[in-house]
Amino acid sequence: MSDHEKLLGYLRRVTADLHETRQRLQEVEAAAREPIAIVGMSCRYPGGVRTPEEFWELLDGAQDAITAFPEDRGWDVDAVYDPDPDRPGTCYTREGGFLGDAADFDADFFGISPREALAMDPQQRLLLETSWEVLERSGIDPASLKGSQAGVFIGTVTPHYGPALHRATGGVEGHLMTGTGLSVVSGRVAYTLGLEGPAVTVDTACSSSLVALHLAVRSLRQGECSSALVGGVTVMSEPGTFIAFSRQRGLAPDGRCKPFSAAADGFGLAEGVGMLFLERLSDAHRNGHPVLAVVRGTAINQDGASSALSAPNGPSQQRVIRAALANAGLTAGEVDVVEAHGTGTTLGDPIEAHALLATYGRDRDGDRPLWLGSVKSNIGHPQAAAGVAGVIKMVLAMRHGVLPPTLHVDEPSPHIDWSAGPVRLLTEATPWQQGERPRRAGVSSFGISGTNAHAIIEQAPNPLEGEAGGASDDDAVPPAVASASLPLVPWVFSARSAAALRGQAVRLLDHARRHPGVAAVHTGLALGTTRTVFDHRAVVLAPDHAGAVHELEKYVADHDTPGLVAGVARHGTAVALVFPGQGSQWAGMAAELLDSSPVFAERMGECAVALAPYVDWSLLDVLRSTDGDGWLGRVDVVQPVLWAVMVSLAELWRSYGVVPAAVIGHSQGEIAAACVAGGLSLKDAARVVALRSRALRALSGRGGMVSISLPVAEVRERLSPWCERLSVAAVNGSSAVVVSGDTDALEELLVRCERDGVRARRVPVDYASHSVHVEAIEDELLRDLAGIAPRPSAVPFYSTVTGGVLDTAELDAAYWYRNLRQTVRFDETVRVVLGEGIQVFVEVSAHPVLTMGIEQTADDQGTRATVVGSLRRDEGGPARFLTSVAEAYVGGADVDWREVFAGTGARRVDLPTYAFQRRRYWLESETTEADDVSSAGLASAGHPLLGAVVPLPDSDGLMLTGRLSLRTHAWLADHAVLGRVVLPGTAFVELALRAGDAAGCDRLEELTLETPLVLPEEGAVQVHLVVSGPQEAGHREFGVYARRDDAPSDSWTRYARGTLTALSPAAASADLSVWPPTGAQAVETAGLYERLAATGLAYGPVFRGLRAAWRRGDELFAEVALPEDVRTEASRFGVHPALLDAALHVWSVHHDTDTDANTGESGCRSCGVVSRCTRSGLRWCGCGWRRPAMARCR
Repeated sequence: MSDHEKLLGYLRRVTADLHETRQRLQEVEAAAREPIAIVGMSCRYPGGVRTPEEFWELLDGAQDAITAFPEDRGWDVDAVYDPDPDRPGTCYTREGGFLGDAADFDADFFGISPREALAMDPQQRLLLETSWEVLERSGIDPASLKGSQAGVFIGTVTPHYGPALHRATGGVEGHLMTGTGLSVVSGRVAYTLGLEGPAVTVDTACSSSLVALHLAVRSLRQGECSSALVGGVTVMSEPGTFIAFSRQRGLAPDGRCKPFSAAADGFGLAEGVGMLFLERLSDAHRNGHPVLAVVRGTAINQDGASSALSAPNGPSQQRVIRAALANAGLTAGEVDVVEAHGTGTTLGDPIEAHALLATYGRDRDGDRPLWLGSVKSNIGHPQAAAGVAGVIKMVLAMRHGVLPPTLHVDEPSPHIDWSAGPVRLLTEATPWQQGERPRRAGVSSFGISGTNAHAIIEQAPNPLEGEAGGASDDDAVPPAVASASLPLVPWVFSARSAAALRGQAVRLLDHARRHPGVAAVHTGLALGTTRTVFDHRAVVLAPDHAGAVHELEKYVADHDTPGLVAGVARHGTAVALVFPGQGSQWAGMAAELLDSSPVFAERMGECAVALAPYVDWSLLDVLRSTDGDGWLGRVDVVQPVLWAVMVSLAELWRSYGVVPAAVIGHSQGEIAAACVAGGLSLKDAARVVALRSRALRALSGRGGMVSISLPVAEVRERLSPWCERLSVAAVNGSSAVVVSGDTDALEELLVRCERDGVRARRVPVDYASHSVHVEAIEDELLRDLAGIAPRPSAVPFYSTVTGGVLDTAELDAAYWYRNLRQTVRFDETVRVVLGEGIQVFVEVSAHPVLTMGIEQTADDQGTRATVVGSLRRDEGGPARFLTSVAEAYVGGADVDWREVFAGTGARRVDLPTYAFQRRRYWLESETTEADDVSSAGLASAGHPLLGAVVPLPDSDGLMLTGRLSLRTHAWLADHAVLGRVVLPGTAFVELALRAGDAAGCDRLEELTLETPLVLPEEGAVQVHLVVSGPQEAGHREFGVYARRDDAPSDSWTRYARGTLTALSPAAASADLSVWPPTGAQAVETAGLYERLAATGLAYGPVFRGLRAAWRRGDELFAEVALPEDVRTEASRFGVHPALLDAALHVWSVHHDTDTDANTGESGCRSCGVVSRCTRSGLRWCGCGWRRPAMARCR
């Protein structure tokens, strides 16, 4: 090779390498700037907002979501408010943007115990629910992400929920560390969903969620994660944030943000949670997921050493905006609107506005100004959830083509030079025109620590109709072209519990009513393919949308619903396919499926080809024939036809995703079972069934069969007089036996059974399978079937010849002879299969003949099994088969609903999210009073009704102090006497027993209530419980004193007095092992609270706890319970006063008295009160009061 040729070769290689390098560099650059798709959104914001659609209604309607401080969090609103901004420990506003149900959570759904849920920061709980919802709204089954590289990026602020770790009570101290840990905010989501990508919690204060978005976008572009959950959350569990910002004069007195307004006077604090689900745009398109908008670019930076730590910095804001534009590859003029940080402060707003004017306001056409707005004018400043709120707002505005107005801007701020550039405030709703380029918006968030973030959001490319969270009109969706291929359209839904299943139905019904034009197949496909499947299941089967709505209406109203299948799935999804012998045939069976199901028809055609060498009749003609007594009366026709029907039905089941974990065949049904399992080829199976049934013709007219409802042992005993003339042909159940043999012997058996009252009936066949008669054709069968080639199968074959699993390679000619000659051990085989944990049985036949026997066997073994058929007599079409599929699914079988809807033209549409069954979990935080008394050298009382324990040095006594109000102890409002809220006597008992604990006395000897302690509607009362020093025999006297909190000059009033003692004789123990107690007679409790109300005792729900009552001689027993929303705090009491109060109501039932049982307590004797309710039990007995014994209920 010449030097010239070598040089040319070298240059070619270098050129190729350069081309490859350039291509790789282009790929890297493209990946670094690939748009990130916003696939789904979910949120909770003030104003009752629970969905993006509700958020848009609030924004589009220019609604103000600011409200008064919440009254269900234990805040002492009266004490914390003071208009004086300098008063320590108070705030000068009493309004903000709050989540009304921040305490509510469905712990059961996420597999979290009530105790752990109570210890979890509400921010973690809200993130779990909204993470689940955002995936559902993205059209993704949340369970499908388990084990994936999905990431979690969450912005939040330091939680203040619950007590400090070192002050946690025993009930939650094991969970409080993870329940309130910042790192766990993102980790909890990843753990619950099984996500294995990055899980990062971000706390940069107000910019947290937008910083989280930036980190998620970078992670996706760098390939660190396959998808990402991104969001922010803030819940103010206590009013400390209000107090802190009041000292800084940062809050608006009316609690409202007035962004860029002349009236701006500070910001209003708020709460919220917003979640996004992100994918790379290319992945979203490939996965068929909706694209609501795309993130074109993001940037973050820091103010650095600016004028002050918490002061905003204009130059830094300009830099972060320019960096985001550069990251997006855009110019400022290509952005239409900015969702500003815009808090409404006189310092921050002008700085931000001038930064925007210096960036977006430069080199911009005057006829296309930059529009400027802030969502904080509607909902307040949700802190860590603010940035994501802005993103959600802009995505919604893009999809609706409208820019919502910014509220509270009567005049623009005079501190901003609006003439410096074309930047305009959105003071009214403004159409967002669609130009030649996509709509684009910038979103800003600036943290008090100096961390700034900016993101560029762009309209989705070629938006698809009906995408989740969008503005498309689902009502305009045209019906699917091929929807007629499904005579009944299945709508499947499931839940964790029965109550949640009904909740799912209610939500689905409401959604369907609001979108009547959506084709039923669209909804059906979405329901079947984008939702996690739970154990409580239901399937609506209706011909169209209106029919489905009608069935849901009946279900929700508790009416009969023939078009709805509901139930609880069995454990595991393994399915056994069961193939019967003769008896399921009927004229015209499966003919409808031949015309409607390509899968069934194709398999049936293959069966016809396989049978053709051995028969002189047409399989398809016989199937369509209406002459049932003709063709189907011949054994050599009916058995091959049934075999073909079963094999083809099994293929149809398989096409819908129901794949057998086991097969069982009954008599000739084993031929189909072996074929479906893979142990026999279709050709060999056709040979076995055709030639064996032809040989059976020689036995016709010589025998028969009889079914007897007795155990097999008794049947064998009855057959003894006939010796070999009669045999046990099959054992189908514990009392279901088939006998075969000579015709005259069977007639004699039937006569004797009728004489003895034993149920027996003739089976309509004229030959005696599974008897000595079969021996006459043994040689013929062994010869004709000698050429078959059985093989091992992947699906376990449970033989009813051997009663257990059999290697299908052994299914030779000799086996098929034994199959016809020996007893069918069906009952025994089913028991073996049940023992393997398989609990779903599908009979693959034209009509069910074995289902009742299987159910009986399962019942005999104490096992709950799902047993369904395939078709039914005179119901041989796709409607019946779909119903059977629904029944199998409800019972626990996996179904591939995508295949069910294949060919219908169905596409994904929006659906309602899961119907969480929330209950209240709220752990009251330790008040500053407890910290103050500790720092003062005193001890905290450690009780919900008391604050501190103060020693009295001169008398060796004690004083316990507390503060009671209806705001901090809202449950007390449920105890009203003659229209006034009165502290119940049981609360005095609880106070006295807590004082006894502090004084070393475990027994309340005597309690006298001197005057009712009325609690004011507003304000609070101070309580002092004074305990004397020890007296004779260890006794201590005590008194309970109180006065109005707002009347410090008033004298103290004694409301109760009593005696405590440490001398505690053993109390009689009530036996809790048997409930109701042996010998106790039930006492009617109905109408009790109505009768008490008529006397002036108005008990609310918390105090209406008596569930049942019994009497045994002088003893009374009561079953009591607290409402769900109160139980979480009950562990902080010895016995919750409302629970003890309810136990005492048994006296009112027994004595039929209108006297309040709580007006005085002393000298109670021989009384047994126990509780066997869901949360706890209590026992009160003996002489005097002691701490009631708590016991876990059964």
